Amino acid sequence: MKTSISVRELLAARETALEVERVTPDASLDGLVSDPEIFNPGLTLAGHTARLTAGRIQVFGETEMSYLDTLPPDQVRWRLEAVFARGVPAVFVSSGQDVPPPFLAAAEEAGIPVFRTPLATADFYQILKPYLEDILAPTTSVHGSLADVYGIGLLFTGPSGIGKSECVLGLVQRGHRLVADDLVLVSRRGNDVLMGKAHELQNFHMEIRGIGIIDIASMFGTRATRQRKRVEIIVDLQPWDDAQEYDRTGFERESTTILGVGIPRLVIPLNPGKNLTVISEVIAMNQLLAYGGVDVPTRFNDGLRRAMNPRDSLIQDYE
Repeated sequence: MKTSISVRELLAARETALEVERVTPDASLDGLVSDPEIFNPGLTLAGHTARLTAGRIQVFGETEMSYLDTLPPDQVRWRLEAVFARGVPAVFVSSGQDVPPPFLAAAEEAGIPVFRTPLATADFYQILKPYLEDILAPTTSVHGSLADVYGIGLLFTGPSGIGKSECVLGLVQRGHRLVADDLVLVSRRGNDVLMGKAHELQNFHMEIRGIGIIDIASMFGTRATRQRKRVEIIVDLQPWDDAQEYDRTGFERESTTILGVGIPRLVIPLNPGKNLTVISEVIAMNQLLAYGGVDVPTRFNDGLRRAMNPRDSLIQDYE
């Protein structure tokens, strides 16, 4: 997981897309961007600097630059100095606007690189923000296999050799999509979304015991793979244990936490003859029903209660 990225690395990855022109050639590019949010100074130029966060890129749009044009040069400089003193790694001026000398002087004194782009502020955000969110997202690795089943991201976990890869292989053969096998890189987006992807060296390969390494993309085509997918359910495969009580109704719903985000977890006990691929499809379809507001266990239980208590059912229907 990257906790920061240098301005130099950022430019190497997005300089062409952002169409930037460097207007402070002597400033260092070693400043670190540690916050994926991009900030428009706005009120901070009027002295309200309490909400400035270190490690965040500053973008001066037409509003900010037109406001600075109304100030005397000495005021422009000291107001910018107050902003630049708060750990700003880089400044971008949007819409191809001219950068006045007092602005450049304040930036050079603070050692902050200034770039100009012809892009409008909104377009600049759309290009840069997703990149920063991706590169700086909190990330962890999970031993398991991730598949896209009917549009639902199922993360299969369990002890080594339990059959995670074989299960996903069966799903791929039935038309579903592999995201990652054996090692899944999971990152958090926002407060409650987990995205999973494979390590760049995996490249949609799977290890099947007794066969070896297979290439899913070459064998089944690119439609059988997906670069990344939201993790929505954890399917924990476990050996059958006669002493263990397993949920048979769906009322006792478990969850686990990854990167501070709670994810539903289903424990699937395995014994000979169990068709795990069909069960996985049912898990995904059941989740689709839940997204549509259908709670199958509760609906089934309500039907039983009405059947056992017809008078209560009549009263409820009347009400």
